[in-house]
Amino acid sequence: MSKQPASTLPIAKVLPQLGLVQLDRTFDYYVAEEQSEDAKPGTRVRVRFAGRLVDGLVLDRTDAPEHAGSLRYLERVISPEIVAPIQLRQLVDALAERYAGVRSDIYRSAIPPRHKKAEETDTSTPWGELGETTEPDLSAWSTYQFGESFVDAVLAGKLVRAAWQVAPDTSWAEAVAALVAKVALDGGGALVVVPDQRDVDSLEAELKQVVGPRQISTLTSALGPQARYSRYLSALHGQARIVVGTRSAAFAPVQNLQLLVLMDDGNDNLVDPREPYVHAREVLTTRSALEHVSLIIGGVARTAETQMLVESGWMHGLEASKTTIRERMPRIYAAGDSDYALERDPRARQARLPSVAFQSANRALERDRPVLFQVPRAGYIRALACGECRTPSRCRSCNGPLELPQSGDASAPTCRWCGRIDPSFRCAACGSRKLRAVVLGTDRTAEELGRAFPQVRVRNSSGEKILAEVEPRAQLVVATPGAEPFVQGGYGAAVLMDPWALLQRPDLRAAEETFSKWIAAAALVEPHTRGGEVVVTADPAIAVVQFFLRWDPSGYAELELEHRREVSFPPTAHVAVVDAPRVALEDYFANVSLPPNTELLGPVDLPSGVTLPGTWDQRQYGPAQRMLVRCPVQDRNGLGRALRAGLISRATRKQDLPLRVQVDPLHIG
Repeated sequence: MSKQPASTLPIAKVLPQLGLVQLDRTFDYYVAEEQSEDAKPGTRVRVRFAGRLVDGLVLDRTDAPEHAGSLRYLERVISPEIVAPIQLRQLVDALAERYAGVRSDIYRSAIPPRHKKAEETDTSTPWGELGETTEPDLSAWSTYQFGESFVDAVLAGKLVRAAWQVAPDTSWAEAVAALVAKVALDGGGALVVVPDQRDVDSLEAELKQVVGPRQISTLTSALGPQARYSRYLSALHGQARIVVGTRSAAFAPVQNLQLLVLMDDGNDNLVDPREPYVHAREVLTTRSALEHVSLIIGGVARTAETQMLVESGWMHGLEASKTTIRERMPRIYAAGDSDYALERDPRARQARLPSVAFQSANRALERDRPVLFQVPRAGYIRALACGECRTPSRCRSCNGPLELPQSGDASAPTCRWCGRIDPSFRCAACGSRKLRAVVLGTDRTAEELGRAFPQVRVRNSSGEKILAEVEPRAQLVVATPGAEPFVQGGYGAAVLMDPWALLQRPDLRAAEETFSKWIAAAALVEPHTRGGEVVVTADPAIAVVQFFLRWDPSGYAELELEHRREVSFPPTAHVAVVDAPRVALEDYFANVSLPPNTELLGPVDLPSGVTLPGTWDQRQYGPAQRMLVRCPVQDRNGLGRALRAGLISRATRKQDLPLRVQVDPLHIG
């Protein structure tokens, strides 16, 4: 029996999930009458494309095909679940244009893979019947100027957006949990996106103080396929009113969405490592605009991107008063922060641990409080130089930096890039076999502190051995940025070591990220009223140190944005990077039509440590190079469309050398 087209809207516009830019468009298929009820826009289907069966998404149903000619029928409807509702389809379209991306790549990140058993899970139980609730305490928001009126506006369903500066000695998780729980209790939906699993766990623990465990839906990469898809469907069906998750949770289809929250938007974890490298901040700001939903971008620091949103009037600052900050912050010193201090400790500018740091640590230990030592790098000795001429030591195989991975005489210089061990290393400049340490890691630092404080326990939190929490008693904790363990009541003191290793990186965001790491560590220290102290072993004349001493994140973000504006770098300008072998780079830009006022900067060799996938003959096609493309912010969508058109042209001309386009990368180099 032959199939008959559906009596109404017989044409399905299907987006094949192929991941190919030249085929990133809809294709028309007939919908059979028996498929019509299930093949709704947003459902998954199976279609025959170029002779093979592929998955696709129905994006629309129409009365007539776009082009004349014979059409195939849908092979089958994989599931009647509308996994891509209209709001998600609009969001993906906007992001694909912005990032010069392929829509099927974005859908891959947004929608978990189908799991049949997950669709059999009951998601019809109302949210209120999943557990008991208590009235949330919203008093934490009273700490902030206009905080109460902001909360009232969110709960009233008004559109408000805030750049929230978390005050010192404050639990961000407690404040967020209270607000999103109140939104859910009033019938709305709330979505919170955080950088990592530790933050998810912290917020989930606070939410469980207010609502039942089953009323909280978490979406993270740690979940298995069935659990992840089941929780996605729970949000889709309106059962999950509170969704907390990492990067990909930004797409969660929460029903009656009333509040979006993003914490620590400068964190690298919020950028998808797969093409088109979408940032969770861009997902949530776009959702806020498209769906008219309130938005909070919060953290102890503030990025230049968020500051630009504040200065444009698109969102407003939500900060505590200067008096409140001074009362709650620890006392912060810079090594040699006065002429008198320099006279007492003349080596403070050069010493790795000046006397003021020892004194602060000793005072905290005498009060039986732990002391935090923040070290930029994990490992033992992370960078080496010649002991005679001070030339940086590089691998003789790949030119990567050499390190000593462990203590002891048996440790030999090892390349951090290719892993080659070179026990007979000689300096390429002078031939000397002598080596000296340039950057010390957490292991070596812990070893040195153990000698300096022989009666005190030293603990290490870095790499794959990150401590979630340590006891609130006298001990030394050595940690890399972001791996600092939680301490009930806060650390007694913190010492921020080797600041030059962070500040002197050849990266646009080096100073901004350094400030963020410092203030995040300082936020773990108890207030000065209880004896809390922070020592940063940096020159106090540096601007970022001055803003840190005053605990002024918004002031520093304003300065950073002004510096970016002076040199026309993001976010005050829109920048894309294109990486490819030299010949492919020349071919791409010869066949792309860029918007007016667009500048090309380069090409230059790829930054150290950045590679392109694939192999090619460098003698014929040249080495991998990078071109920067810069245009005014208002032309960013036009640039995205142009770069995408260039990729389509390249694909149709069957140019197969590797080429990567990344729009507004977090690190330009």
